[in-house]
Amino acid sequence: MEFPKENFSEWYNEVIEKAGLVDKRYPVKGMHVWLPYGWQLMRNIDEFFRKIFTEHKHKEVYFPLLIPETEFKKEAEHIAGFENEVYWVTHGGLDPLDVKLVVRPTSETAMYPMFSLWIRSHADLPLRIFQIVNVFRYETKQTRTFIRVREVHFFESHTAHATAEESEEQIRDNIEIWESIAKKLALPYLLVRKTDWDKFPGAAYSIGAETIMPSGRTLQIATIHQYFQNFSKPYDIKYLKEDGTHDYVHQTTFGMSERLVGAIVGIHGDDRGIVIPPEIAPIQIVIVPIVTKNKEGVLEEARKIEKELLKYFRVHLDDRDNYTPGYKFYYWELKGVPIRLEIGPKDIEKNQVILARRDTFEKIAVSRDEYIEGISSLLKDIQENLMERAEKEMGSKIKEAENIEDIKSHNGVSMVHWCGSEECGHKIEDLTEKKIIGTPLDEHSPGKCIICGKETEIIAYVAKPY
Repeated sequence: MEFPKENFSEWYNEVIEKAGLVDKRYPVKGMHVWLPYGWQLMRNIDEFFRKIFTEHKHKEVYFPLLIPETEFKKEAEHIAGFENEVYWVTHGGLDPLDVKLVVRPTSETAMYPMFSLWIRSHADLPLRIFQIVNVFRYETKQTRTFIRVREVHFFESHTAHATAEESEEQIRDNIEIWESIAKKLALPYLLVRKTDWDKFPGAAYSIGAETIMPSGRTLQIATIHQYFQNFSKPYDIKYLKEDGTHDYVHQTTFGMSERLVGAIVGIHGDDRGIVIPPEIAPIQIVIVPIVTKNKEGVLEEARKIEKELLKYFRVHLDDRDNYTPGYKFYYWELKGVPIRLEIGPKDIEKNQVILARRDTFEKIAVSRDEYIEGISSLLKDIQENLMERAEKEMGSKIKEAENIEDIKSHNGVSMVHWCGSEECGHKIEDLTEKKIIGTPLDEHSPGKCIICGKETEIIAYVAKPY
């Protein structure tokens, strides 16, 4: 690695390339090619999405990429929020289209015309679906791999409910789902309610999960939106109630993207490369034979270990004979494999293997008689250590601010009291050149607004986001 992690921007660009996650040389700005190792990481995350949302009674669907302009423009606030970010298809071959088509920026306007056909009575509710697709947004700001791109690998769930209370219960369930996802990825976060001027276009309110990158900037890695009837009315999504009357459904959504990979890279990585949490690592254990003598005997033993471990773990045997063990150590550390298993002639004699942890670089000798149990325990410990270490690091970047200068000078998240008014909120943002990333859902304390001095219990998180 040429750049240390303290030079975060340069380190981030370099480590993504050298770890073989994506190739950024695709000839469209803001789009990249997923390489096998990076794509397997993304797929492992996707599969956990599928598992947990299915457990929470969602069903997977897949909608078309193109959305008619007539449907896209039905919800006024939504179109105002996205109109400058969308790609338009205006021709089919050489012929102008009668109705322009939007390349999906998100799927509300694709799905909800179909919801109005699918939902007829209270027996059709609740409706819970999700899809994993690519969405496209015409980013005009500087692009950054995984964090701000024009083609986004995207997860979205959409639900419809008979009552506002049931949709609020879905919001609580989504928060519970998110807690499980964050634990799986070992990502710490702040759960915040977004300001009215920063919520999703068309939402009644939005909740964001914000993590803090090593640069001190925040990264929004998940969003949960409450729509109530804001979309069901323009899209005429009604149902027949038990009393014979009709009403519009109440809706929620939940979105996540490849930003999660960017967060994993940035938060867990170090000067030697990326560090991937074991539960979603493409390879959990890499076996490196130490061949000094008895080459065939060592390789035979390594293959035997591989066969044993593949029953329980994601394993790779690096039996390339044109590279030294030292080179292989460096190579797999760069790729963030949680455990390196070394086996050489002396280890065979002692009936042991050497396990090297990627998170702490500690090396331990484990008997072959109990090494499977030892690896299981070690993977669990690495997962927990990554989370604890990341939580501690994030906590060090959050501090209370007494005045505007405190906010401006702090490289991280500042906690301030805010009266809740849009006028004071915009003043905080204008004076600090940062943003109110949200207010905590359940945390309140008495104080005075940092701008107007009014008594308040509202706490605002202020930071510079990506």
